[in-house]
Amino acid sequence: MSSVNKCILIGRLGADPETKSFQNGGKIANLRLATSESWKDRQSGERKERTEWHSVSVQSEGLVGVVERFLRKGSKVYIEGQLRTRKWQDQSGNDRYTTEIVLNGPRAVLVMLDGAQGGGNRQSDDGWGGGAGSHGSGDYRRSEQERGGFGSQSSGAFDDDLDDEVPF
Repeated sequence: MSSVNKCILIGRLGADPETKSFQNGGKIANLRLATSESWKDRQSGERKERTEWHSVSVQSEGLVGVVERFLRKGSKVYIEGQLRTRKWQDQSGNDRYTTEIVLNGPRAVLVMLDGAQGGGNRQSDDGWGGGAGSHGSGDYRRSEQERGGFGSQSSGAFDDDLDDEVPF
């Protein structure tokens, strides 16, 4: 049986994205994403809130372009990626581990929920809509209504069969 490694988050950026360029011309963008939940305490009746901070590494070339061009501190985004833990060494030579959400490959998704043009703009690296070069150029932009909401994989064939004149 195969396994699934998929992380879906909706949150706001806590800082401007940090972009790193490599000698081979590649780029990555690192994001700090805050997700919050709130509830009413049963005993005191007070409203409580808890915020979790997530490290996000955007490694898909097209999505890095979108991050550089459109995202800033406070931007609200929807992301789909994979959890990865990597090992690194601090200045003292001690081993450290970091778990982050990685957006790379055809299943990576980034949706700007308060996007540059006022609506939610989906950017994915699945090659749909002209390849990686189109992701930052505005060629591939569909709102949530056009896509049918989050996670909609509708091909449109069923939607075309619906009768526009319902008899009631």
